[in-house]
Amino acid sequence: MAFRWGMPENMRAVVCVRPGGPEVLELHTVPVPAVRDGWSLVKVMAAGLNRSELRTRQGHSPSVVFPRVLGIECVGVVAATSDPARPAGAAVAAVMGEMGRAFDGGYAEYALLPNDLLMPVRTSLPWTTLAALPETYLTAQGALDTLGLSPGARLLIRGGTSSVGLAATTIAHADGIEVAATTRRPGKAAALTGAGADHVLIDDGGALRPPWTPTHVLDLVGACTAVESLHLVARGGTVCVAGSLSGWLVPGFEPIAMIPAGTRLTAFHSDEAKGAAGAAVLQRVIDNVESGRYSPNIDSIYPLAEAAAAHHRMETDRAAGKVVLRP
Repeated sequence: MAFRWGMPENMRAVVCVRPGGPEVLELHTVPVPAVRDGWSLVKVMAAGLNRSELRTRQGHSPSVVFPRVLGIECVGVVAATSDPARPAGAAVAAVMGEMGRAFDGGYAEYALLPNDLLMPVRTSLPWTTLAALPETYLTAQGALDTLGLSPGARLLIRGGTSSVGLAATTIAHADGIEVAATTRRPGKAAALTGAGADHVLIDDGGALRPPWTPTHVLDLVGACTAVESLHLVARGGTVCVAGSLSGWLVPGFEPIAMIPAGTRLTAFHSDEAKGAAGAAVLQRVIDNVESGRYSPNIDSIYPLAEAAAAHHRMETDRAAGKVVLRP
């Protein structure tokens, strides 16, 4: 039985009609999805953009069938539900779990989502601020937990002006960790210092020279920098790859030759923080943003009709922080 909360028959959605540039994101009017067993309908109030959606749009996600409504995260209100434990009118967030890939995601006025993806949230934050948090902060917190930071740690964050990089900088700074963070664009240095970075390094493609030997490296650039990061970290230190700004694969990776003895290489994927696994962490993040301990690090907010422009900003590396869509 579905418990419904008033809604129209049709909605606006940004449909990725085929692989290509930002222009393949088209605003369409489509039917509001019908609730089915195990799924609930969420009225999307805002959705954060992610670079994985950019690569899906470009055609680099072989499992995705077009046309598709992209969006691996959203925040909103339960509009109709197949589960009385998730009542209509409840505020929720959702991330990952094949959103925007195997089924339509958050670039729409409504999204039909699996019940087990819905995370209840308590907050007075504006929807667009809340939308900047789930995927970004759950990834940042999970990666920092995976690194196992302790007092006295020296953390290097590569890809610092990505939304996850800024979130990780904010969290680490609040926890008293000394942070050095990289950016390829000198004009973005202020965003890093504003988030709490103690040192800003301009990564111009040459040898990276941190002010000290880091005990831990959070590598959000990924494929093209992971091996270098293994040689930057202190012997016995840890490198966590939690981003793929430079792609998915490390060509010719030879673990025995490329990982210094005693140095640890690990990874974190935000799918590990979906649903119930991430609910308590997300609420703690929200509470810290409300108290002023964390910053939401929002770059820009676009209406749904300007999703193509939002993707262009992300794709051309103009954003410093989270780009948000507002239906």
